[in-house]
Amino acid sequence: MGLARRLMHLATHAHARVYRWTGGRVLGRLGHLEQVLLTTTGRRTGAPRTVPLAATPVGSSVVLVASDGGAPGHPAWYLNLTAHPEVVVQRGRRAVPMLTRVAVGPERDVLWAAVVKNNPGYARYQEKTPRQIPVVICEPASPQTRTAPAP
Repeated sequence: MGLARRLMHLATHAHARVYRWTGGRVLGRLGHLEQVLLTTTGRRTGAPRTVPLAATPVGSSVVLVASDGGAPGHPAWYLNLTAHPEVVVQRGRRAVPMLTRVAVGPERDVLWAAVVKNNPGYARYQEKTPRQIPVVICEPASPQTRTAPAP
């Protein structure tokens, strides 16, 4: 692992640790962007993996963008949730079991517009990579707490 990648890895772990310790009071927002902790199941190890991510709330769902800063490949968290769509999303002190799915077609187009409006940096990331950046919808695992996503 190169030095830059190692530093990013350490910063990610520190962010998640501070977020957890403070229930999101610290690092729960970066500017106007809400930050959440996403816990996936490792696709190879089966171990829990937690990363802080910018999120766009949509009803009771949370929309995440697998941009990895415009890198040529998908981030590990995205590969993990495609293998194991059951995740936990922590917003503030509340951790909610959720099911994930990747938005496609017109739904992706609408959600992509919403996330780019929320964070214009995503459009720049898309320009940097030939892959279509995935938009992930996290919906509460309990049907009683679900509402239809509407950006």
